[in-house]
Amino acid sequence: MLARVKGWARSIKRDARALLLAARDARTPWHVKVAASLVAAYALSPIDLIPDFVPVLGYLDDLIIVPLGIWIVVRLMPNELMNELRIKAELMEARPGSRVGAAIVGSLWAISAAALLWWFWPRAKNG
Repeated sequence: MLARVKGWARSIKRDARALLLAARDARTPWHVKVAASLVAAYALSPIDLIPDFVPVLGYLDDLIIVPLGIWIVVRLMPNELMNELRIKAELMEARPGSRVGAAIVGSLWAISAAALLWWFWPRAKNG
């Protein structure tokens, strides 16, 4: 069973790389490019939307959201193109980092923190 889980994790990682390649490939339909860009940026980002130290919810994105996003985009891709990109992804040696994904998630955290700070900041009462 452990070998199956490891194989599944490797295939998720490979497909995330393949989606990164699909987002840059001219043969990918534009709507799939947009979805592939978003999913690959989030999957390869070093920053999670829900940090892993949050009990239960922290691993929710790693176990459900990322694989579900990858599965949806893979279903939208033409089969021949996806198979070709999977082969290219397997040949990639270094794991790509997504600065765009990190910037998007970091911006969401900053906006959320600013909104919470504004909401809970004590306001002076007149009168």
